[in-house]
Amino acid sequence: MTDHALPDDFGRLVVTTLRETLQGAAPALGDLDRRAGDGDFGDNVRTAMKNLGRELEGGEPADYRGWVTAMSRAWLGVGGTSGPLFGMFYRDLARAAGDGEVPDLAALAEALAAGQAVVQKYGEAEVGDRTMVDALAPAVTALREAAGSGADAVHALGAAEKAAIDAAKGTAELTARRGRASYVGDSAKGVMDPGACAMALVVGALRAAAGADGGEVRADWIE
Repeated sequence: MTDHALPDDFGRLVVTTLRETLQGAAPALGDLDRRAGDGDFGDNVRTAMKNLGRELEGGEPADYRGWVTAMSRAWLGVGGTSGPLFGMFYRDLARAAGDGEVPDLAALAEALAAGQAVVQKYGEAEVGDRTMVDALAPAVTALREAAGSGADAVHALGAAEKAAIDAAKGTAELTARRGRASYVGDSAKGVMDPGACAMALVVGALRAAAGADGGEVRADWIE
C-alpha cells in the first residue's frame, strides 16, 4: 500500500473503529443532548451499535461498500431525526466505491460531500444552524484541499478530522436553528452539538483506518 492508497480492509477498519469509538462516547454525547436537546442521542447511538451487531451476525461483509452499508442500515433502524439522517449519510459514504473496491481519497471526499448534501436536503440545515453539518462541511473542504495537494491518506484525513473537531467545538457558541436544540434557543449556548461531535468522530475513524497500523480516535475533547 502506498501512502496515498487506503488499506484493502479499509471498510472493516472504519466500521469496527467507529463502533468502539461511538460506544465509548455514547455517555458524553447523551450528556450533551440532555443539556441542549431532548436527551435521546446517547440512547440512539447505543441502539445503532446494537443494530450494527445484528447486521454483522450473519458474517462479515466482503468489502468497503458492504461494511459501510451495514452501518447505514444500523442507523436507519433508529427512530427520531438522527437515525434517518445518519443512515442516509452512511449510505452515500458507502457509494465511495463499487462492489469489491476500495475508494481513493478523491472518491471518499466526494462521498462525504454527497452525504453532506443529503443531510442538508432532508434535515433542512445549513452551516451555522448547530447541527452535524457544521462539522461535516469543513471536513469535506479540508479533505478536498489536502487530497488535491498530494497529501498522503493519513495526513489528508487528519486535516479533515482536525477541521471537524474544531468546528464541532465551535457549535457551543452557535444558536440552534434546527432540531430539538432550537426549542431552547440561547440556553444551549456553551454546549457543543452532539451530532456535530459524532460526525467529527466519524471523520476520526476514517483517519484511523487509513493508517497501515490502524489507530485510535480520541473523544476526550467532548465535554
